[in-house]
Parts: sequence; C-alpha cells; structure tokens
Amino acid sequence: MNENLRIDISRLKRRLDMVNAIGALPGGGVERLSLTNEDKEVRDLLCKWFDELDLELRIDQMGNMTGTWITDSKGPPVAIGSHLDTVGSGGYFDGSLGVVAGLEVLETLKKAGVMPPKPLSIINFTNEEGVRFTPDMMGSFAFAGLGDPNELWKAKAEENHDLSLKNELENIGYLGSDICGQYPLDSYFELHIEQGPVLEREGIDIGVVEKVQGIFWTEYLLKGNANHAGTTPMSMRRDAGYVAARINTFVRDLTKQIGGVQVGTVGITNFFPNLINVVPQDVRLTVDLRNTEKNKLVEAQETLQSFVTKVAHEESINFEFSELVRFDPVDFDKNMIYSITMAANSLGYSSRTMPSGAGHDAQMMASICPTTMIFIPSKDGISHNINEFSSDADIEKGANVLLLAVTNRLGI
Repeated sequence: MNENLRIDISRLKRRLDMVNAIGALPGGGVERLSLTNEDKEVRDLLCKWFDELDLELRIDQMGNMTGTWITDSKGPPVAIGSHLDTVGSGGYFDGSLGVVAGLEVLETLKKAGVMPPKPLSIINFTNEEGVRFTPDMMGSFAFAGLGDPNELWKAKAEENHDLSLKNELENIGYLGSDICGQYPLDSYFELHIEQGPVLEREGIDIGVVEKVQGIFWTEYLLKGNANHAGTTPMSMRRDAGYVAARINTFVRDLTKQIGGVQVGTVGITNFFPNLINVVPQDVRLTVDLRNTEKNKLVEAQETLQSFVTKVAHEESINFEFSELVRFDPVDFDKNMIYSITMAANSLGYSSRTMPSGAGHDAQMMASICPTTMIFIPSKDGISHNINEFSSDADIEKGANVLLLAVTNRLGI
C-alpha cells in the first residue's frame, strides 16, 4: 500500500459543491430526479470532468456512464462508482459523494504521476433511487446483466405514465449504445454516507460494509365501497381505509414478531375519495420490508400476505397486489472487506464491520466482481432529507481510505 498518497479535500469539495448547485432547493438540499433536466445537467458536468481527465466515456443502453483511465493493461478495470440522482428534497451527499470521490482518487493518482497496472473506471449509475422510475438501482441491475434493458425501458415515470424510461433517456440524450452486461470489471468500490446513526453514536471513523439487506416492495390496491359517513352502519361498511390502517399497524407488529434487524415501512397511502365525510372506496399503499437474512425476509413477506388476505376477507374488501422490488440480501467479498479494514488501520482511523440497511448499486455489482463499500458517519443518522450532513473531516477520511484500498487493488 502507498500510504503517502492523499486526496485533496478542497478539490473534492469544490466538485461536490458544483454537483449540488444543480437542482438546489431554495430552503437547502437538492432535487435531481432521474432523467430530468437536472439529471441531464449533472451528467453533462460529469462528461466535462471525464474529458478534462482524459477518460474514455462509455454510455450503455440504460444511460450508465463510465469514464475509464486506459492503461497499457488489457485487463478489466478496477471501478469506483455510485449515482448522481437524488430523492425529492434530498441531501448533498447520498450518491454524489461516491462519484465525486472516485474522480478525486483518479485525479490524485494522475497528479502523482502514477500509471496503474490496471485500468481505473468511474461509474455513474442511472436511477439508483427508484423515485421517478421503479425499481430502484435499475441502472446497476442492468449493468450487471441481471435485468433486460428492453423490459426496464418500459418503466413509467411516476408523475406521468405517458413517459417511459426509454423516452426520457432519449429526451436528455443519454440513451447509449453499449450493451449492458458486457463490461467486465476487476472489482468495485463505493464510498457512501452511512445513512444511519451507528458510526456517529459509537464514535467510529469508517464503516466497513460486509453485506446489504434484502429488500421487498409490494403495492396493494384495496377496493371497497364509497358511502356516506353518517348514514352507513358500521356493520355494513366496506371500508378500504380501515383495512389500510390495519395493514399499517400490522407491519410494525410484524417487525417485532420477526425481531432482529427486520424493518418494515408503509410509505405511500393514497385514499379515494379523500373526503372527510365519505367512507374510503379505494386505497393504494406500499409496504417496504428489509432484512439481512433471506429466510427471515421471506417469512415476513409470507406473513404479511396472509394477514392482508385475512383482514380483506373479514371486511369484504377486494384487493390486488404487485411486487415492485425483490432483491435478496448480498454478502460482499471477504478480501475486499479486509482491504478496507487494513486501509483504515494504516491511516490510523477507527473502523467496524457493519451491514447496510439501505440498498446500493454495490449489491448489484457484487454479482459480477469482488465488491465492497465504505461508510462514513451521517450526522444524527439523517438521510434522504435536506438536513443530511457529513463533515469535511469524515469525507476526507473516507476518501483517503478509498484511495488506499483502490491503489492496493490496482497493484500500485
């Protein structure tokens, strides 16, 4: 390992500030939903940086952007990546830090006059957040050859179902020609904010991510009967709103029943008609279940489905459901995990191994190459929020660990 190399935190922060000026919100935070004009603008900026660093740009069928420092080696590149899209009213660090830190690692090596024995790539994946198009991590899913772009192209924009993912890729000029699943990698690293409170609470500098939780998203459409709130006896109601409430509270009870790291969230609940004096006729709601153990996640899924079927029958409610996302838990490569721990130790930083409760592009990359992630502390555990924050000192530590681990993988 070359412990003498260090990233330039001022340069890294300048780039991060330029990224976050795109889609900046008046009250703080940022909104760059996937394949919007803001996403196009930040992609154009990334192209400019790729060009300045003399990187070879490749854009695939899903709009994933790869900038590669070509070396004398013909082998597959070591890759660093993340995403530049955000949630609505998002923060400055989720995703964007990983891409910008990758650029900083590469520029640090270039300015040091180092020619790595392996190529080095920086990747910006499309639609990691899954806010405007479902599923999330769509770009990396296709990049890894796990999903068919022809099917994923059909995904509809949340705000307008007349707009498909392929339409919007074309509209912003990022529908590439490279075939997904045909770009081998030596390895993949991703630097990310923790998005949780553990590192800050324990006073730990670096989180060494050993696994990512499995995720299961379901959408339920509950169909009852609208009727007058004052004249309809309780025994004669087909109240979709009541069933939705039962599901909501059951999800919380279910997490206690499964125990351990099981989590569950009812995120969307839309009533029709949404009126004070009318029994709700239809309700659309979503359930998000996550666990690091596949068998526990399957148990949670099956228990939830049994409950919905039971309570809907009791209340004479019809329902439909659709599976939006199903990703199994992922374990990262043990040697890659060890390389992050050793890099942190060499730099004098405290570290601990930990799982990720959020989904990341890295979990898709783990299916095609050795992969791991680096976490840095998030203030108060806040993320997907305009108050998301990680200090310059923590960013610098995380980026230097990334630099050291990547140089070791490159054989420098």
